[in-house]
Amino acid sequence: MTAPRCLTRREFLLASTSLLWASAGESGGVDAGVPLEAIIDIHQHTNYAGRTNEQFIAHQRAMGITKTILLPAGSLYGLAVNAGGNQSVVDLAKKHPGEFLYFANEVTDLPGARKEIQKYLKLGAIGIGEQKFHVDCDSKASEMIADLAGEYNVPVLLHFQNDLYNAHFERFHKMLEKFPNVNFIGHAITWWANIDKAPADPKVLYPTSKVTPGGLTDRWLSDYANLYADLSAQSGLNALIRDEDFTRGFLQRHQEKLLYGSDCDDRIGHVTGCQGARTIAAIRRLAPSNAIERKLLYENAKRLFKL
Repeated sequence: MTAPRCLTRREFLLASTSLLWASAGESGGVDAGVPLEAIIDIHQHTNYAGRTNEQFIAHQRAMGITKTILLPAGSLYGLAVNAGGNQSVVDLAKKHPGEFLYFANEVTDLPGARKEIQKYLKLGAIGIGEQKFHVDCDSKASEMIADLAGEYNVPVLLHFQNDLYNAHFERFHKMLEKFPNVNFIGHAITWWANIDKAPADPKVLYPTSKVTPGGLTDRWLSDYANLYADLSAQSGLNALIRDEDFTRGFLQRHQEKLLYGSDCDDRIGHVTGCQGARTIAAIRRLAPSNAIERKLLYENAKRLFKL
């Protein structure tokens, strides 16, 4: 008789998570029995590149995600991926309480932005973002967003991309200093390029060279208590794997500040073909200890968002 095949660690975790969903039922409630390796995904979107809610839910569960934070688009631009807006994330969260939470958002400098964001903060949004709009990172409109975040005691998640979104990254420290009681979460191409003291040509979106220590992102995470980092998207994954010796030290230094997010639009949820799943695998492989892995995948987000 052929001996039964032993499950891999990944298969065991997915099987455990599937059992959790089955026992939790349609509500997706997981707090009563948090699994051994629960994961909070702080960065996902509804209607991401046309993905349906059903495909999205299956994707998150395939990755082993136990809570997902939905980041809406503003009323314009769709975050450049046709993402759904504020009401779409509220509706999905209501259908699956405990499994999905949400932010509020609006185009930074649009008249009425404050009122729109405030409306959804009052409904239960736990943050503002993803702020991915054509403004300077320290503009008056950006200051308004930070002021509102301080009023409601929620974080702001920012997409930094050269001269396109939240421009003039080198000046962002002014916002950190002006709003010391507001927690900011950095994300995207320019944010991760600046782990390097000598960032690559901005046209090189995903550099593969060794990291020169001393970059602004690395320094600011150490210097400012109100700054956190979102590991999502191809930019986050690339930052993890481009120089693995540097990464192990980076994860050690900033173990209290790093937050797992996926920000991927596929419909699979498995390591082959899914950037979000590959990011989880990279964290598990490169984290200096299991305790640090748990912080990145779960505990830091739980603490920051008061979950």
